[in-house]
This record gives sequence, structure tokens and C-alpha cells, in this order.
Amino acid sequence: MRSRVMARFVLLYRARGRFGAIALLSALAGILASLLLHGAGWAQSPLLLAGGDTTIQNRTSQGYSQPAPNLSREWLALHQVGDRHFEAAFVTPPAPVNGGLGPLFNNTSCAGCHIRDGRGMPVPGQLLLRVSLPRQDLPAVFQTVPPAAAGGDPVLQANAHLEASVSLGNAPPVPGIGTQIQDQAVYGYLPEARVKLRWQAQTGAYADGTPYSLRSPQFDITLPNGDPLPSQVLVSPRIPSPVFGLGLLEAVPEAEILALADPDDANGDGISGRPNYVWDVERHAEVLGRFGWKANNPTLLQQGASAYINDMGVTNPLFPEPDGSSEIDADTLKANTVYVQTLAVPAPTLHQDPQVRQGERLFNAANCAGCHVPTLHTGPHDIPALANQTIHPYTDLLLHDLGEDLADHRPDFRAMGREWRTPPLWGIGLAQTVLPYSGYLHDGRARTLAEAILWHGGEAASAREAFRTMPEGDRTALLKFLNSL
Repeated sequence: MRSRVMARFVLLYRARGRFGAIALLSALAGILASLLLHGAGWAQSPLLLAGGDTTIQNRTSQGYSQPAPNLSREWLALHQVGDRHFEAAFVTPPAPVNGGLGPLFNNTSCAGCHIRDGRGMPVPGQLLLRVSLPRQDLPAVFQTVPPAAAGGDPVLQANAHLEASVSLGNAPPVPGIGTQIQDQAVYGYLPEARVKLRWQAQTGAYADGTPYSLRSPQFDITLPNGDPLPSQVLVSPRIPSPVFGLGLLEAVPEAEILALADPDDANGDGISGRPNYVWDVERHAEVLGRFGWKANNPTLLQQGASAYINDMGVTNPLFPEPDGSSEIDADTLKANTVYVQTLAVPAPTLHQDPQVRQGERLFNAANCAGCHVPTLHTGPHDIPALANQTIHPYTDLLLHDLGEDLADHRPDFRAMGREWRTPPLWGIGLAQTVLPYSGYLHDGRARTLAEAILWHGGEAASAREAFRTMPEGDRTALLKFLNSL
């Protein structure tokens, strides 16, 4: 480190020209920052290594988009290939490059939803509407399909609609739509529906009398024939989630996740997380779900394949055309998966700040950590950089009842209508830096972290009330802690 610093200093000292002095001062500032960040004090603070050895010091708008620094040359090369696939915009077929869009879709690329690899906004092209029928309203043709819970096989509804609609029989597709409204179409086709979003406001007050305002989304959904979407259709709005750090969550052993589950609240703390079990298309088996707002995807490979077919209308090896062909090959799907598996986790900041430390104590005292578990561990993984890491994602990857106000009333495998998977909090302090005005919670209704907390109910109602009744200074400290992550 010191030899590199001195060599850099000598080169800059020899620099000539009009801007030499400015360049020298800037370089010295960079060298000082580097020494501070990589010195013993930084290295010995374990909570700053949010992603273990995949952690990177970057609090800029590109903080979610960096490769893990511990990747080998070979894995870094594949990461870079995947980066190009993630950014690639599909066009109408036939086309020599990136053909295969649609004919029905929501967006044209992965990066079109996950802007700078972060969360999305509740706007067309990013906000998705998952839909299904209540089981009692199934047409007769669907009633004959046995749910897995009754001993039958899970249902792959691709024969009913070209879409990755995999269910246990409790979220059957809407005829003519499937399980996701695709609100855009290529020339010559009509979108499945036209979606208009409006916001419903409500007010409240903290215990000290400070007022606040919340909002919830309301949808006017019109079918191509001009009719409204039938009222019995279950609708679940969802915005894109950040994609960094996902490979680490994939590497957490199943046993560690299940050890955190407490479905009957045996310890009496009011928290009763439980796992979702979902259908793995590759293994043809029901396995633990980890990814998505309801933990409805088992692996990053399947999540990516589902996004290709659902969001872009692009067939792939997991969800192919009826004749078995696909518009992207297995190498493309793998590289895209490796990209999201190997994105670095940005390090927290201000860990020594007294107000941040106070906020962390308040976070724990309110039992926020009962769901947002600070520390997990990874086990073996095909990518060595992800294996055997101690990480701090602030999630348990389990389902929790968050109350009626956040309920979508739509089951998703074993997840019920009031249940949501605990979203990781690592990197959340960069959300507005990466994409200003991006939203929080599953549908983007929360404009701030304070609003997100105030929407919590169900198992998290006591934590919400602890926050709502805090003095203003304590609320500020807790929010500062979250923004330091």
C-alpha cells in the first residue's frame, strides 16, 4: 500500500501543466481517504463489512453497481458479460441482436426496472401487477388441477398462457391475462390491460403531536374491450427490488434460515416468521423460497428466467417456447445470473457517529431486529467469493404478517395475503442517492423510511408504535442509523 502511495505521489509531483497543483491536491485527498478507509480502524469494525469480503466502499449513485472485489479473474469476466446482458434492451423479433421482445411485456431490459441495480418507482414500466383468481372462482377447466397441498403436483400454467406462472394451485391465472398484467405490447398487439394509478392519502400524528401523511395506491384497470378488470381478481402491485448482494443471500444455508423461523411464536415475542416453499422448475421439487417480495423464487437463476418471460416476454431455457426453443440461450441466462450474484455490497457509513449508535440501540430496543436480523452466514457456493462469509443484511428471509393495511389478499405459494418476506436493509441509506424519489415497501407507497415504518402492522405493530411514540430526537437517530446502512 505505502509503495503504491509513494509512487503515485512522485508521479504527481513531476506533473507539469496548468492543472498540476489542483491534481496534486486532489490526489493527496484521495490518498488520505484511501488510507483512512483501509486502515486498521476500518478493517476491525466488522459491521462495516456488510457483505463480508464482497463489501466495497462506495456511497455514490453507482454504489449498487460494483463487482465484488474478491472475485477471481474468471468470475469477474463472467460478471462483466452478465452486466452487458443485464443492460441489453430487447427489440421486436426478428432481429440480429436482442430480438425476442414481447409480444406482450412490461419493460425492455433488466436495467429498465432495476435502475442502477437498485429499487424501482411506482410508475409504468417499473410497477408490476401480479394477478390471480380466488380458487373458488376458478373456471371448470382449472378446478380439475390438484393443488400440491392436496397431494398433487404444483401447477405450471405455461400451457394456459405463455408466462412463468408456477403455483401450488392457490394462485391460478386469470384467463386471457395469466398471473401478471403486461401493460405494453409490440406493434400489432394490444396490451392485456390499461393501468391507471392514483394515490389515496391519509393522515396521522406522532405521539408528540407532529403530523404525518401517508399514501396508498389505487388502481383503475381497464381490459382491451373497455371493461374493468373483474372485481374478484386478486391484484398485487410490486416494484423492483435492489439486486446487489443477492448471491450472498442465496449462499445462506437453509438450516440457518429455518432456525430463525418461529411460526407459532414459541418465544412469545410477537414475531412468528415462517418459510415459504415454492416450486423449483429445474429440480421439479418444492424447495425453500428466498427471493421476491413474498419469497416466491427459490434461486436467482429461476428469478431471472421468470423476469425474462414475464417482464420482457423473452423465452429462455427454463421457460421455453412450446417446441422447446428459446430466444436466449443457457449461457446468456447464466451470465445474467452471475452478474446479480456477484454485485458488491456497499459498506455502511458513520458507524462511530454517536447519533447513529443511538439509532442502532433504538432499532434493537423496538425489536426491529426480530425480523430484520442483522447477521447471517454463508456456506458453500459455486462462486468461491460468496462462500463462508459473515454478512449483515438485516433480514431473516422469512414471511411475516404485516397487517391488513399492507395486505394484498393474494396467496403466493405458501405465503398468505398479509404476509411479506423481510426485505434486506443493507445499502438502504443509498436508495435516494442511486435513484431519487424511489419508493419503499412492496408497492412503493412509502416516500421515506419514516413512512415505511409507519405502515408496518401485524407482527410489526409494536415496533411501529415504538417508533411513533418516540421523542423527535430518537426518531431522528433511528432514521439516521437506517440511512447509515
